[in-house]
Amino acid sequence: MRRYEDTYKQKGLRRQLVDSIRQKGITDENVLAAINNIPRHFFLDTAFESIAYDDRAFPIGEGQTISQPYTVAYQTQLLEVKPYEKVLEIGTGSAYQACVLAELKANVFTIERQKRLFDQVKLFPFKSKYPNLRFFYGDGYEGLSSYAPFDKVLVTAAAPHIPEKLLQQMKIGGKMVIPVGGQEVQRMLRITKVSDTETDQELFDNFSFVPMLAGKK
Repeated sequence: MRRYEDTYKQKGLRRQLVDSIRQKGITDENVLAAINNIPRHFFLDTAFESIAYDDRAFPIGEGQTISQPYTVAYQTQLLEVKPYEKVLEIGTGSAYQACVLAELKANVFTIERQKRLFDQVKLFPFKSKYPNLRFFYGDGYEGLSSYAPFDKVLVTAAAPHIPEKLLQQMKIGGKMVIPVGGQEVQRMLRITKVSDTETDQELFDNFSFVPMLAGKK
């Protein structure tokens, strides 16, 4: 049985990580505090423990990654999460991003299509810290219509287009943050739902995510 310990050294490395992503342009102090409060090494295989606070992505199995902390902070900052908002996350992965959202006191509904990753997260003890976090096994393109509407939607995989069903499940005035584009590079978009037929789109920086795939595996 793995022991989960958060040492003074790891807390110090986390503070250094927060300083580095602040220098890269993250200004939302609530987001930075959430990154500082969550032991990222808990979400990685013990083989990566000594480098868990490097600002880079790591493999978590099934061809998926835990995102670079800067990317997590960037998407979270764009989403402008408020306490008690309903947030739909597409792509649970390791659950690190989901826990960042939950640390911000959002009510998080997160979907994973990879059964093995979903089952791993179900056994992850740290998630019990967040009763405001709910996990679902399913197709991210379908969303969670039975729990809609959502205040915010966060997509953590590269989408070839904006999924229509996710737009439909947003409240009027709600926001979606999503990387859209080809397999190599995607543009980060923030979409605000103005009405049932209108959206406002803002363009931000380029990123590289694993692809958003349909169906379950």
